[in-house]
Amino acid sequence: MITAAADGSALGNPGPAGWAWYVDDDRWGAGGWKHATNNQGELKAVLELFRATAHLDDELLVLCDSQYVINCITKWMPGWKRKGWRKADGKPVLNVELLKELDDELAGRRYRFEWVKGHVGHPMNEAADVRARAVAESYRSGGPVPSGPGWRDEISGAATRGADATTDAAASVDPIDEVELELAAASVIDASVPADPNPGADDDTLFSFDEAPDAWHQLTVELSTEEHDRLLQLARAAGVAPEEYLRGLI
Repeated sequence: MITAAADGSALGNPGPAGWAWYVDDDRWGAGGWKHATNNQGELKAVLELFRATAHLDDELLVLCDSQYVINCITKWMPGWKRKGWRKADGKPVLNVELLKELDDELAGRRYRFEWVKGHVGHPMNEAADVRARAVAESYRSGGPVPSGPGWRDEISGAATRGADATTDAAASVDPIDEVELELAAASVIDASVPADPNPGADDDTLFSFDEAPDAWHQLTVELSTEEHDRLLQLARAAGVAPEEYLRGLI
């Protein structure tokens, strides 16, 4: 089994952005955009990891600090596909092009995702984070973008970087991605998705629609310092408390 970490970074979110996957110092890849969101970087990191390892038969364990990415791949995508890549409210799914590419790459692969808490010193997560942020910094400063060696085959020495190690085009930005919200719940999630016992229910909801409509739910979110500052700026600009700003995104 191959264990790899994948991470994304966006300065300003959206802003100069990078993505990176990391196995060890000899096998890692990175790239980014002049303007994108953190979620797009997280998705792209996983996509390029699967592309770089497409020639291998090993099961892939992906260490990821984004519950958004894990839920997209393991829980929500089957329902979105059934609905023509639309959410329960009929609106288009965010980051749909990246998700469609991921859906293609995942076909026939053996993989699992493990959630790891970001920015707490996890060695592989930190290695991916440092590389993703370095790319974002390079796009902000206009310096050379570190792309990494890719996947270097131990026998032939040939490297596989994925479809594009760096992307110098602006990525489309989804407005709701300006604030990265991630559930803090550590878990290991298997790639297999069980059959949906209730096809009419939302796959992308945090709560059950069977609950009373007047019920209140307490949701804990984890934000980086950069994301927290961004939330405060947006809330002040809107003239509301941060909690009210978040509620307005729903």
